[in-house]
Parts: sequence; structure tokens; C-alpha cells
Amino acid sequence: MKFSTAAAGFTVFIGSAAAFAPGAGHSSVAAKASFVPASAAVSVRSPTQLSEKMAEELGTPCEDECALESYPNMPESVHPGVVSGQGQIDLLNHAKANGYAIPAVNCVSSSGINACLEAARKNDAPVIIQFSSGGSQFYGGKGLDNNNYKAAIAGAISGAFHVRTMAEQYGVPVILHTDHCAKKLLPWIDGLLAASERYYEKHGEPLFSSHMIDLSEEPIEENIAICKDYLARMSKIGILLEMELGITGGEEDGVDNTDVPLEDLYSKPEEIYEVFKELTPISDMFTVAAAFGNVHGVYSPGNVKLEPKILSRAQEYISDKLGDDAPADKKPVSFVFHGGSGSDLDDIRESLGYGVIKMNIDTDTQWSYWEGIKNFENKYHDYLQTQIGNPEGPEKPNKKYYDPRECMRAGETATVERLEQSFADLRCQNILGLGEMGEATNVLESSVFGPRKGGLPV
Repeated sequence: MKFSTAAAGFTVFIGSAAAFAPGAGHSSVAAKASFVPASAAVSVRSPTQLSEKMAEELGTPCEDECALESYPNMPESVHPGVVSGQGQIDLLNHAKANGYAIPAVNCVSSSGINACLEAARKNDAPVIIQFSSGGSQFYGGKGLDNNNYKAAIAGAISGAFHVRTMAEQYGVPVILHTDHCAKKLLPWIDGLLAASERYYEKHGEPLFSSHMIDLSEEPIEENIAICKDYLARMSKIGILLEMELGITGGEEDGVDNTDVPLEDLYSKPEEIYEVFKELTPISDMFTVAAAFGNVHGVYSPGNVKLEPKILSRAQEYISDKLGDDAPADKKPVSFVFHGGSGSDLDDIRESLGYGVIKMNIDTDTQWSYWEGIKNFENKYHDYLQTQIGNPEGPEKPNKKYYDPRECMRAGETATVERLEQSFADLRCQNILGLGEMGEATNVLESSVFGPRKGGLPV
């Protein structure tokens, strides 16, 4: 099950693999996949196994970690770049078995993506990069018309190709995900699924690893019915579905749940089991974001009351229902932690013991990126007021200070530092077995941070 990082939400990942049948489908057509009991080991070899590196397709250099086929400490199916199908299942199972969760970071630009990849490599760990509909639209450009969500579709696809190209270069495995998709946003996901189906025909793997469909505000019967249709379509090409039960409080990306009833912030074991029972016969490639008091955003201490033990009770309830088919660790579900920004470390660590394998981070990385820019401006304020003229003289040019690469790199650096804390909190460090990240060479030094005559920024 997947546990989301905002209000009380977690997702369920069923610990087995379904067979992937190639071919595009429509979200309204349910297609059954083979069911493997939750107690069974994941061993199905998926046709979504990477057939060709992005670097090979594009003819870009691929050396050192980029050239690796797998990692010393990971299952063989987990490789540098975007993972889907069997590789994604093996990665999530590895997280649960080893007691860590993977940071899932919302990104709105290539700069933010690069910061996540740099942080993942520095922590020797996998990472989840995800786009919201609003973030996808921003990636495509706010000047582009978004009628029928065409800008959000194009922006997410553009971001996906950036992630695919650069994740290999950084040598880290990435789950490429899209975040909350309410009922009105389903055309956005339909467009992305169509792109993945076309990509699958040519490459044997989908463009995206997973998508979240958030119908938590709809009646549970409708929520499950729609998710069943989408799971049938997505599982054919090795895409994992994350669905949500209960509501994540707070406000994020234009969705305001600050006034929802308190009881809606906490999911019930019976509801989670109902999802498990209905979706598993179609495919086990799904997670459930169930609510346990999570809230998007950062709030003063005491204003948010997380109840991680809801996850433990759900594991026990479903294990009892499964009987002899329950896994040996009695954790049939992998949880995702929504609303992780600002959460208490004790709550985070407790949730890991209940099978949390993913935690969403957005608010904290938004702040870290801004704080990096803010601190840069504070330090060089007098050099950033005019193009010419600063404390060194009225004729001195300021181009090297207001070059956008300078403040953007400051934002990236601050975000890498903040994400190191997230990797540590989630016990997601030294996972891959690559060791320390080497120093970059042949890098043009910043004329502000590393003065050099004739040097360029960053």
C-alpha cells in the first residue's frame, strides 16, 4: 500500500506481480490478469523490462553508472533510469522488505528534476519524481492554452522525456509518477496513458511508471469501479495504479480540503480490504493511498494528528481475511505516506514499520528551492538592483549576479540539502551500493561562487 505525505493518506501495493499483456486498451474495458496470491514471491518476468537505454536511442554518452545493467545491492530488474513493470515491483518490494521508503517529490521544472536526481545519487538511493496536473501545465508553459488539458498533457510528457534522459546519466533508478488526479482531471490521465501505450508499442515499456487516481471525494463504490477500469488498462503495459481512500486535508495545487469533516481524514480497515478484494483479481499492480490524518502543507505543532497505527490495524485486518494466503510478515499492503512535509519524525519512522514504501514531499521542497533563491538575493542584494553599478563601483556590471543560472543553482543546492534530510528520515540511504558520488569534472565554475576570469555561471 502506498502512503502519501500530506494529510492522512496511504497507498496499498499488493505484494505480487501480475502478467502483463501487451496492447492498448480503453479505461472502460476491464481485462483480467493472472492473480498471484499476496503470499507468493514476485518472480514474473515482465515484457516491460528495459529493452534499450535512452542513451542508446538518442546516441548520448553513457558511461560509468549510466552503463550499469543493475546495482550491487538491488534486484537484477532494477536499473539506472525509469523503472516500470517488474523492475518497479521489485524495487517497491525491496523497500518494504528492508524497512525504508522512497521520497516522492513533486517537480515543476527541469531544474527541480535535476535537483532530485542529484540528491538521489548523493544518497545512493532510488527516487520517485512526480507531476501534478498543475505542475504539468506549468512545465508546458503558462502561456499555452490548457483547454482539454492539452498543456498539462504535453507538459507531463515533456517532463517524462527529461527524466528518462537524465536519470540514466545520474545513474539512479526512478519511478516516474503523476500525483492526485480527481474525477474532473481524468482526461489528463487518459492523454498520458495514450502516450504510454504508443511508447510501449515501440519500446516494450510505458512512458510513465505509475499514475495516481484520486476519487476519494466520490462514493466508494464509484471510486472502486472507475479504478478497476483504469487498472485493467494500465496493468497491460506494466503501469502501477495508486488510488486514494479517505481525504488528505489541507490545500495543494488548487485543491482545498481544509474544511473536510475530521472523520474523512481517517480510512477504515474494511474500506482498504474492499479495495484489495475488488482490484486484486484484475492485477496486483496497485497501491492505495489511505488516510490516517495526513494534511498537505506545513502547520504549527499540534494542528495535525497523524495516526500511523491505522496502517497497522489495516495490515492485521487484511491478513486475517487472507488467512493462509497472507504473507509471512503479515504486511500484505504497501503504504504510501501523503503529506510528508512537516511530519514528525517519530510518525514517519513508525509508519515505516507498518509497510510504508513511499512518502510524498512537496511543500518542504518548494520552500527549500525558494529559500536558496532568497538567501542568494540577500547575500548579493546590492549587485542585483541594476545592470550596472554595485558596491565595487558605479561602472561595474552585474551580469554574472543576475544571470538566472546563479539563483536557480542556489535553489537546486538548497533542495538537494533538504532532500538529504528526507532520505535520512525514510532510511533511504546507501541503498544501491554505488558508494559516494564523485566530484563533477569539466564543470564551468560559477563566477559568483567560484570566481575565475572569463568563467561562466554554474
